[in-house]
Amino acid sequence: MSGKKKSKVKNSQLVIRINNEERDRFVELCDELDTSAAREIRRFIRSFVAEHDSAQE
Repeated sequence: MSGKKKSKVKNSQLVIRINNEERDRFVELCDELDTSAAREIRRFIRSFVAEHDSAQE
């Protein structure tokens, strides 16, 4: 492994339905910010879970 952080295997999908305008604007913003839509959605999910896990403790 050449210095990269080892990540968990991504083997599941989450299908969501949103309108075309929201999706297009989201993807456009991700491109402008040099990130991917999938990366940002995974980041949101991790943050959301961590926030709610800590609130239950």
